[in-house]
Amino acid sequence: MKPEEVYLKLPQSAQVVNRKIFLKDVAEIYTSDTGTQKKIGDIILYTVSGDKNQKLIFSVMKLIETIQKEHPGLKIINIGEPDFIVEYKMPIAPKKGMEYFKLVILSLVVFLGAAFTIMTFNTDVSVGEVFDNLYYLVTGTKKNSGSVLEIAYSAGILLGILGFYNHFKGQKLHDDPTPIHIEMRNYEEEMNKAIIKDADREGKTIK
Repeated sequence: MKPEEVYLKLPQSAQVVNRKIFLKDVAEIYTSDTGTQKKIGDIILYTVSGDKNQKLIFSVMKLIETIQKEHPGLKIINIGEPDFIVEYKMPIAPKKGMEYFKLVILSLVVFLGAAFTIMTFNTDVSVGEVFDNLYYLVTGTKKNSGSVLEIAYSAGILLGILGFYNHFKGQKLHDDPTPIHIEMRNYEEEMNKAIIKDADREGKTIK
């Protein structure tokens, strides 16, 4: 008789808030028998100890071993990651005041940093002189104060930033991921790979 096949799809990382980590918390499970699928999902993979946030690195071999202990004879097929991270975060009540404070500080840092970067760039390439020369070439007179050039340039920077980050009034202009989203995902993926490799070298992978 052909053994029943169970397919596992493991993500590179998963996040849990309960100390008891069930298989269904970290893997997508599929088998032709829905009853078996539910039983496998309800298997406890690991119980977190300690009172702090943790990152646990697991090997798919740990899942296969755990499943076959409970249900011997199943054929386990992994179509996901061979090693993956489970991030345990202790459930805590959100402190809205602190979250708003962090948001304000972060917004100020980003705003001032961006403003400083734009000003130093403009100074470095002498944008003011370029505008003065352009104004003189078009009008034949020297510019003594601000003009439509500075206003259009400032408005262009604002519209360019909104278009670059793909947001306007809290709504996306289109469904494509923004450049910052892509960079964040690339950073997250590379960081996860580094954590998994370090854990494997140090023998900290749970197998």
